Amino acid sequence: MWWFGRNGASGFSASSTAEEVTHGIDGTGLTAIVTGASSGIGTETARVLALRGVHVVMAVRNMAAGREVKEAIAKEIPTAKIDAMELDLSSMASVRNFASEFSSSGLPLNLLINNAGIMATPFMLSKDNIELQFATNHIGHFLLTNLLLETMKKTARESNKEGRIVNVSSRRHRFSYREGIHFEMINDQSGYNRLSAYGQSKLANVLHANELSRHLKDDGANITANSLHPGAIATNLFRHVPLVGGFIDIFGKYVVKNVQQGAATTCYVALHPEVKGTTGEYFADSNIAKGSSQANDPELAKKLWDFSLSLIK
Repeated sequence: MWWFGRNGASGFSASSTAEEVTHGIDGTGLTAIVTGASSGIGTETARVLALRGVHVVMAVRNMAAGREVKEAIAKEIPTAKIDAMELDLSSMASVRNFASEFSSSGLPLNLLINNAGIMATPFMLSKDNIELQFATNHIGHFLLTNLLLETMKKTARESNKEGRIVNVSSRRHRFSYREGIHFEMINDQSGYNRLSAYGQSKLANVLHANELSRHLKDDGANITANSLHPGAIATNLFRHVPLVGGFIDIFGKYVVKNVQQGAATTCYVALHPEVKGTTGEYFADSNIAKGSSQANDPELAKKLWDFSLSLIK
């Protein structure tokens, strides 16, 4: 039982569920990509979007798990339009292949939910020789977004419907390295701290959404970009932090959200009409919230943008 039930300006709170915040909303005619949809809040996000009539493309690393989720959703919601496609965000080649296959499908794209993530892993490098958490949580999504942006712009123009890009960040964005982003030491194993590195990748999610929002405004595109903190949720994200995982196993139902509550803010920002036109904001508990001072630093956001471009090229 989530025990913070006070409603914010939106009328929703930390205890609201994804179904509650999208009640009465018809997403028919919309197409969404949800990364990391084979487990946790990604699965619930995909399920609830499908429930509201959205055509959901689950972008998943584990296709066997993705197919199981797809079948479970289709069984519960016979009218669901849902597909699964392979995507490994730690590999730029995989991201490029996914984007190419999606573009070849001819599908429109209204909603891009950058949800997938890993947390507090031991120091490792990705296939592209980038620290794994930064590579998976930020660079993979940065590249994916860039590659799909023209499709989203085209969809927004032809459908006359606002496109929405949603970056699932975390409150941990406040607890990055002191400098915010270790630009010159992104692969420095000697100074690596697994939780600070996670915070760094989550700070990057917020900065990415903010800078992307500015670019989209300059382009006059009918697309918004926002970030959010889903809340502390009892999922397998904590598998690399045994102490926290053990605490959640014992006390979780009293102090953390369940997945239905954890997916609420994502679904709210993706679908709710009250969010129309809102861009470059940070949300928590289905309400606009305040990010850290680093998250709101436009110079840091631009520096990260340019740094990310250099890595993907």
